[in-house]
Amino acid sequence: MRNLSSYIDHTLLKQEATSKDIEKLCDEARQFKFASVCINPHFVSLATKWLQGSEVKVCTVIGFPLGANTTTVKVSETEDAIRNGASEIDMVINIGALKEKNDEIVFRDIAGVVNAAKGKTVKVIIETCLLTEEEKRRACMLSKEAGAHFVKTSTGFSTGGAIVEDVELMKATVGDKLEVKASGGIRDQESALKMIKAGATRIGTSNGVKIVTDDTTLMESTY
Repeated sequence: MRNLSSYIDHTLLKQEATSKDIEKLCDEARQFKFASVCINPHFVSLATKWLQGSEVKVCTVIGFPLGANTTTVKVSETEDAIRNGASEIDMVINIGALKEKNDEIVFRDIAGVVNAAKGKTVKVIIETCLLTEEEKRRACMLSKEAGAHFVKTSTGFSTGGAIVEDVELMKATVGDKLEVKASGGIRDQESALKMIKAGATRIGTSNGVKIVTDDTTLMESTY
């Protein structure tokens, strides 16, 4: 059984984020024992140093937020992030290629990042708000075949975020082989708990502190 805080990837991906903002994010993650901080690649070295000695992981984003970089660029980004101390990678798929049914490009993208991550956790952002049900299932299966560890709903930068139905669909598709991260628009404890009930084992949110302090009794419970 897990404490609610252990589901949270404490997230700050705003373009205007500063080093001081990242340090604050890391301090909050350490205080509340969040699973990770999720930040842009520029801040990976800083977060790694700031969180030294804690169990909080450093997660960064690759091909973010559009997913339209070449595989070579995504691989290079991943290698750089791992060198700088990242322990988790959240990558965006090539959404246009998926829609064109060019599954080889999508698979190669994911597999390349998985290989470059050298055993570190890779979460694959499929951007559910842009996909049909068939495309969501296909993206999940390609992620599974390519050796990823998670499928993730959203970047939070597109036309919509996580919804319960998508989490349920993704979990049903990947089964026990992969985990599901719900991200985008999760701003309160009730929403987070609905995602967990639907099958999510990670919650990506910039409202982590609010979520775990909404109700002290719930925060101290296990899920």
